[in-house]
Amino acid sequence: MSSLEQNINPYSKAIVKLLKGVVERNSNVWEDVIFYQNEIQEYISQVGLELILKKDDGFAFVKQFEDGEGKTLGLVTRRQIGFEVSIVLMVLRQNLEEFDSNPTQLAAEKFITDSEIKDELELFLQEGYNKLKFQKDLDSYIKKAVDLGYLKEISKKENETKYQIHRIIKEKITLDILQDFKSKLQEYVESV
Repeated sequence: MSSLEQNINPYSKAIVKLLKGVVERNSNVWEDVIFYQNEIQEYISQVGLELILKKDDGFAFVKQFEDGEGKTLGLVTRRQIGFEVSIVLMVLRQNLEEFDSNPTQLAAEKFITDSEIKDELELFLQEGYNKLKFQKDLDSYIKKAVDLGYLKEISKKENETKYQIHRIIKEKITLDILQDFKSKLQEYVESV
């Protein structure tokens, strides 16, 4: 018997997938994450991580524990995303919040097209802003939101792409963060 076989647990593959990113309902380790959630939490807590499992929304991920000053062990690297991408994420988060707050919605998931994202983001542009450059650059900002896992491409027809806003955005961008960002954006707009 090899040392791998001697040291592997039934939930080891689930931990590896969680350390690499979000595990979704359709993943081959989803059932392991649910069944072994206590064992997984006990194991990963030794390196300062917490299992976040959202069964109803169909995803799980790991988050770093923070001390009183917001410091972590540094296992998961934090990425700078830039002002423009931050605005895209805030618009997506706000859209999901409005969708969830509307009791007449029959769908469980929020979908949005790239043109709808662009229309909403144009509200943030100052007069005289180079809209052509913005439209060109916006595609890269939306792609970054996809790369970060906040948007999933659902379909593409001619010049229109339809996305699903991933519910993980609610975990990563809380209402407090959203409100704080809005306040800072308002201060910025008033200073210009």
